[in-house]
Amino acid sequence: MARSGFVSLALTARLRNTSVILHPGLGGLIRLRVALLQINPIAGDLKGNASQITRGVRSAQALGVDLVVTPELALMGYLPRDLLMSSGFVQRSCQMLASLATELKDAPPVLVGAATPNPADIGRPLFNSAILLRNGTTGPVFHKTLLPTYDVFDEDRYFEPGRAPGILDLNGFRLGISICEDVWNDRDFWKRRRYHHDPIDELAQAGAQAIVNLSASPFTVGKEELREKMLGQMARKHGLPLAWVNQVGGNDDLIFDGRSGAFSRQGRLFARAKGFAEDLVAVDLTSETGTIATDDFTPETEIWNALVLGVRDYARKTHFKKVLLGLSGGIDSALTAAIAADALGPENVLGVMMPSLYSSQGSVDDSLELAHNLGIQVLQLPISPIMETYEKTLEGAFKGHKPDVTEENIQSRIRGNLLMALSNKYGALLLTTGNKSELAVGYCTLYGDMNGGLAVIADLPKMMVYRVSRHRNQRKADIPESTLTKAPSAELRPDQTDQDSLPPYEELDRILELHIEGCQSAEEIIAQGFNEETVRKVLRLVRNAEFKRKQAAPVLKVTSRAFGTGWRMPIARGE
Repeated sequence: MARSGFVSLALTARLRNTSVILHPGLGGLIRLRVALLQINPIAGDLKGNASQITRGVRSAQALGVDLVVTPELALMGYLPRDLLMSSGFVQRSCQMLASLATELKDAPPVLVGAATPNPADIGRPLFNSAILLRNGTTGPVFHKTLLPTYDVFDEDRYFEPGRAPGILDLNGFRLGISICEDVWNDRDFWKRRRYHHDPIDELAQAGAQAIVNLSASPFTVGKEELREKMLGQMARKHGLPLAWVNQVGGNDDLIFDGRSGAFSRQGRLFARAKGFAEDLVAVDLTSETGTIATDDFTPETEIWNALVLGVRDYARKTHFKKVLLGLSGGIDSALTAAIAADALGPENVLGVMMPSLYSSQGSVDDSLELAHNLGIQVLQLPISPIMETYEKTLEGAFKGHKPDVTEENIQSRIRGNLLMALSNKYGALLLTTGNKSELAVGYCTLYGDMNGGLAVIADLPKMMVYRVSRHRNQRKADIPESTLTKAPSAELRPDQTDQDSLPPYEELDRILELHIEGCQSAEEIIAQGFNEETVRKVLRLVRNAEFKRKQAAPVLKVTSRAFGTGWRMPIARGE
């Protein structure tokens, strides 16, 4: 180990906010303060992401840190998906990385997450890498070893796995460099591991004296508590301090919650960044000190924060300043409107009421009260005259056929057309308001209530919609109590309720959770005491609605299995 990695007692004492300690594993006085740069990148925005990194590094430099670490693929934004197949994009990212190194030549060393070319003539063309920028140069480079291909991940499509443990010598420390999935395969934590080897164990065996992990770990409700338990146990098992930095923000259907942190050799959490917000946290890996941001892990709070961030970033990153949605007087549209108002400001939200002859006065009143409470704009477009025109136009073609769901769907499609017209005219993003329970069983209308650019609550089961709504009302009772207590109804025919066609939502949601998130068959669910006829009906509805989900707007993911990039069911299939 080079003598230049050590600092004198006198010099150490002069450094800002620094504790002077004797590191027993190195036999000398050393110090290593690491800045966890928790940024909100945009996929493919090389220039903008580089600017975020530069600003963050300059802020970290003022804190006197020895190393700055960005999230996984921070320069490109996780995940750039098939942008990685563009040789031009990859070339520009390499050029941007070199420019970033030059720009930060007077700054502390920086570990930047980016894709790097694989020079070999075999294997995938890229590595998922962490590149050290120091003194105006790039390198060394460390590669991700474990490439996830489950749920929303498909990294094996783009990347070649790293083959050797990555050790960075810095200030007398041997830092083990890992990237996201590399920390998710501890044989003592998981009953069944996905991979045959453990990169963290290999880093420890290679002499690492601390672990640094660059992550882009998407949010799902309850995941942070699991992450902290896993990472703390890993640090304790190997007797090594561990620091990890996570991306924050929404990119398409994925939401990243941040919450970067650090754990002591004993597995104690000693630093945590903010949740659902950009942050910069300095941690001392020698004295194992840092700050822990307050947080709330209750499901309703996590979901609310995630969906507000998801809507805000989806609109911002797709260049929409305003949104609109249909207001029905029901709980789903009420919650969606409340999320949108918090995300973008009530002045940027338009609620559109489209009552028909089947709409109750209570629903109209609830919509108006909600709009007034939230402070959003409201527009009324009655659809009864349009319905009459449809009926007259189709009268001959429908002769001899009894009224059925066709007429109900026409109403939904009239509303969908009106909403899309307003979206086009106003340049506003249309938010769909359907929940996960409805999307699962097809209780929604293509080219009607499914119209829109973002499905805000389509990963929330119906009963969770109520829970999150009541949680939101604890802050201010904007959602009318009558909306929370009346029987759910699409109001497409007289005296209609959802339970005319579906099992009670308490039962439906549990069956759907076992089937969708638990991947359980009808037989397995029935064995737990559910009515066989009900279970088989529900699962048949799920199968039959697959073609609708393939045409749905992007769904903000908050559960372990959403109807989005992680759901890969065939449309044409057997029982």
